[in-house]
Amino acid sequence: MSTYTQILYQIVFSTYKREPSIVPEKKEQLFRYIWGCMEKRNCKLYRINGVEDHLHIITHLHPSQSLADLVHDIKLASGNYIKRNALFPYFNGWQKGYGAFTYTNKEKQALVQYVMNQEAHHRTVDLKDEYIGLLIAHEIEYNEDFLFD
Repeated sequence: MSTYTQILYQIVFSTYKREPSIVPEKKEQLFRYIWGCMEKRNCKLYRINGVEDHLHIITHLHPSQSLADLVHDIKLASGNYIKRNALFPYFNGWQKGYGAFTYTNKEKQALVQYVMNQEAHHRTVDLKDEYIGLLIAHEIEYNEDFLFD
């Protein structure tokens, strides 16, 4: 029997200590690089966006990929890319952890729209409040002391 999956993820991770180091004028270059990393792993990227201190990635993972390995590799490769190309001068790396939330295909369009509108969204909501809202909405227990380690 073949392997079939339908798991739509929203992956969220921040810069180290939530430092506002992602320069808006150059973030598309970073997004293209991450898209290439995901394409090499046969993952379908629906949308990537973010603001100065974090990213959101909407994707389906290929069945051969583990979520933890994918996120680790994206963070490692993109961090090296940023430093090698001096893309963001004040970038000091990514946070250790990440959030990953699952959705149905019926929710995909609204989720993609939400990620597309990150700049407007974060004029009124900061990352911490957004992230806690995601954890609560997905009924994930958390310790606030370790949200952004």
